[in-house]
Amino acid sequence: MKILVLSTWFPYPTNQGSKVRAYHLIKGLSASHEIGLISFEDFPVQPDWIEHMRTFCHQVVIVPRHPFRYSRIKTGLGLLSLDPSHVVAGYSSEMAMATQNLNNDWHPDLIFALTLVTAPYALQVQGIQRVVDVDNLLALMVYEQYSHSKGLLRRARRYLAYRKLLRYESRIYRQFDLALVCSQRDVERAARYIPANPGQIKSAPNGVDLENMYPEITTPKSGALIFNGALSYEPNLDAMDFFLREIFPQVSAKVPQAHLRITGKTEGVPLSRLPGFNGKVIFTGYLDDIRPAVAASRVCVVPLRMGAGTRIKILEAMALGTPVVSTTKGAEGLEVQSGTHLLIADQPGDFAQQTLRLLQDEELHAHIRSNALQLVQNKYDWRQIGVNLCQHVEELKNR
Repeated sequence: MKILVLSTWFPYPTNQGSKVRAYHLIKGLSASHEIGLISFEDFPVQPDWIEHMRTFCHQVVIVPRHPFRYSRIKTGLGLLSLDPSHVVAGYSSEMAMATQNLNNDWHPDLIFALTLVTAPYALQVQGIQRVVDVDNLLALMVYEQYSHSKGLLRRARRYLAYRKLLRYESRIYRQFDLALVCSQRDVERAARYIPANPGQIKSAPNGVDLENMYPEITTPKSGALIFNGALSYEPNLDAMDFFLREIFPQVSAKVPQAHLRITGKTEGVPLSRLPGFNGKVIFTGYLDDIRPAVAASRVCVVPLRMGAGTRIKILEAMALGTPVVSTTKGAEGLEVQSGTHLLIADQPGDFAQQTLRLLQDEELHAHIRSNALQLVQNKYDWRQIGVNLCQHVEELKNR
């Protein structure tokens, strides 16, 4: 089958969660089908990146436009629309034309939109079955941000954004023959506000590239904590604000050598909002390879209070042999049990206590590490997820 994939992000290199998911879904489909890729250019795409994608994509087309940079005029028009402002401001005639041209020249059997951003262009192609990867339920994520917002104006703006997204997502997703979300929990949540037929919404979980994960890559350092998430993503910034203000002081008081590394780019991030700890908090900046940093950490902390989807950062830490302490929200959608595969705590004192347990208790550390490794090997291998995805699209085609 020929599958035309429309991507919000150029999926290589896999240096953030959305790209990891896009890359492995495309690679999984390519094992059994012929793939054509059209992608926005969220970052200047290098020739060797294109060549890499051509190892499993028959066609690779770049639309030279960032998916999230809009003119002031279009942004203003978006604010006046009943649709979400970013949908109106971000509409690309170049992407629409590239989609139509490749459809006319290549004649795909199915079109696959990666995220809400590319969904409108898929719907413009007539006479073809359509699949959308929802990835994150944005309306629910914005509602959580609204719930945590302070100040009347900020709350009003986020509530309006939530209502627009709720209306838009419920309308656009039901026009697809198949909508994929990250977990069975998200299948149930999506079904509450996206009118759908039975089987129209299915789970395609996030996973781990187990072929390239090496738990013994390095020895964990005493007192080393890590948060492997970019602070340019608002839920991650909120998580670190929460952790550094309310949790880390309790950990540091009991384990003075405790220190936290936060990975990812910090350009444009309001770091002044985060408290400092005299060298105990290290911002690594962007790392070409995050695996050694995660594997060298005693504990991975995931104190998320908002967001949607499932956390690739948790799965990667598990695959590298680094035990995780997470909030319920952070571990949402993963088939994990607290005390077996990771430790879960939501209140600051409880989260600090669970972190201290993993820093100080060798038996517990080994227990969580072993069970977590087994879990990702059994349930979250991208290779098996790709096989299951191919089954979903083949069932759709037969239907």
